[in-house]
Amino acid sequence: MFESGMFESVLVANRGEIARRVFRTCRELGIRTVAIYTALDADAPHVRDADEAVEVVSYLDADAVVAAAVSADVAAIHPGYGFLSERAEFARAVAKAGLTWVGPTPEVIEQMGRKDAAREIAVAAGVPVVPRGEDSPYPLLVKAAAGGGGKGMRIVRSPDELDEARAAAAREALSAFGDETLLIEKYVERGRHIEVQVFGDTHGNVIHLFERDCSTQRRHQKVIEEAPAPTLTDEQRNLVLTSAVALARQVDYTGAGTVEFLLDDATGDAYFLEMNTRLQVEHPVTEEITGVDLVALQLRVAAGEPLGIAQDDVRVDGHAIEVRVYAEDAFEGFLPQAGRTSIVRWPESARVEHALESEQVVSTAYDPMLAKVIVHGADREEARAAMVKALDATAVLGLTTNTGFLRVLAASDAFRDAEIDTAWLDRNEVPAPDPEVPRALVAWVSAMLSAASDTTTPFRADGWRLAGSPAPTVVDLDRSVTVDRPSGRVDAHLVRQLSAADHVLVAIVDGVRHWAAINVQPGLAEIVHQGHRFDFSPPDRVAGAAHHSDGAVEAKMPGTVIDVRVQVGDTVDEGQVLGVMEAMKMEVSLKAPFAGTVTVVGVGAGSQVPLGAELFVVEPTDD
Repeated sequence: MFESGMFESVLVANRGEIARRVFRTCRELGIRTVAIYTALDADAPHVRDADEAVEVVSYLDADAVVAAAVSADVAAIHPGYGFLSERAEFARAVAKAGLTWVGPTPEVIEQMGRKDAAREIAVAAGVPVVPRGEDSPYPLLVKAAAGGGGKGMRIVRSPDELDEARAAAAREALSAFGDETLLIEKYVERGRHIEVQVFGDTHGNVIHLFERDCSTQRRHQKVIEEAPAPTLTDEQRNLVLTSAVALARQVDYTGAGTVEFLLDDATGDAYFLEMNTRLQVEHPVTEEITGVDLVALQLRVAAGEPLGIAQDDVRVDGHAIEVRVYAEDAFEGFLPQAGRTSIVRWPESARVEHALESEQVVSTAYDPMLAKVIVHGADREEARAAMVKALDATAVLGLTTNTGFLRVLAASDAFRDAEIDTAWLDRNEVPAPDPEVPRALVAWVSAMLSAASDTTTPFRADGWRLAGSPAPTVVDLDRSVTVDRPSGRVDAHLVRQLSAADHVLVAIVDGVRHWAAINVQPGLAEIVHQGHRFDFSPPDRVAGAAHHSDGAVEAKMPGTVIDVRVQVGDTVDEGQVLGVMEAMKMEVSLKAPFAGTVTVVGVGAGSQVPLGAELFVVEPTDD
């Protein structure tokens, strides 16, 4: 559908999986690619993917990025998403340097970037908007006019909460966006997040590529996206599609954009929320159901060509689902994670867009999203089953991710029945996976390795050693497990091994087939089973490590200590805040486990600390 040569060269002003995604289409079109990278990213996959690469101090330094593009002699800059993608001043700087900006005009970015201005444009276009607070009963939503992502947002359920909510939202908005302007609107208790992919060109053409449902989200951050939306009536679908196109026409929109709507489950009404003036993280599900390469379409429009497809050419084929894999511990408060991966396995049965490999360092310096797993099926249930299968075959060892959480969610009755609204994850707890079967699998492998006839390094590429001992083996993991390999018994479980090679075990446990990625080394025993990483390593796995006292307060995530409120010798109460640390824009208070005296303060404000670092020690008060 697209011809190569629309641009000779493109610099992608981004990193990670989105940079790799853009490079892929550029390669297919015969376009020379240039990456930018920071010192921290010098060996990152996106750098290797590009034809050339230029170092910058920061991905947020607009002048440096433009200078890199000029020095690399490229024709255009693709911003990806995040970083500088929705900054009008960056788009202007690109044009001023004589380069082509792959995106809408700076004026449109400014207009649609503010919720208050966008709302007025929507009204002028005849697009339904959320009723203002003065026209709606409680609860109300106070939100920042200049930003998104849940920042500067408060729910108000009664008049006596309003002043405090406005003050708090304004402070947060000023800090995050430099603008304390607020909107007060009706709050929809149970709603669906529906968004429409639109495209416009410089020849007056505007089309939609149908809608996506992004209702599965936590605290306004998307978790699972799908297309088409499974709960829309024909009338609702027609409303959001025609409204999105009308809004895009109102501002002479060019390039890729997404118009977001909130569908009120109680009334069936749909309201305009905002417009994102860039490619979305979830664009692959639209590509999967329409067969249209959205990045290629972006490049075509930026080059001044017409879209090349009419509205009637866009058809929906089947159903697609995408999940976002994050470096976070979803079953421990969604705390950010960092460290070095040991083994990474991505599923062959799915489309995976990632920038994570084995033996790669993940830091808290950048967004915690590591990958997207995307599947397509003839219908929603086929796609959902394909997603569960894909997550079962996804493994990241050495680092905790949310993959197990995603797998539990995708396999749940609530997701199967499309019952999840935008606040469902804030009202419901997703159960953590049971460790029993994973522990049995790790114990089985540990016993197998200990029974090997030599001391060859375990898990070498030619497979595990299969020699066995007739006597039961007691394996010391996080607790002792008895393994009788001749009878296939692991404690109370019956195990039958099907295959074992290259860190992957396939076995039948109590009559059910299981796939797992396992890494057993001296003092280390970890497994990924159904997407979730379990660490069954013995407590004293680090040789010579000091045993933390019961009063030790450890870092539950890697990050920066931003406040220390005590010193050695201070008397503290149970629950008293000893300090505060921050990572990936999340703050966590470090509290005393019980009343006592502070005997160790191991950090100061500004200290960078790894996961599990001992920060404070409190000795209990004598009775």
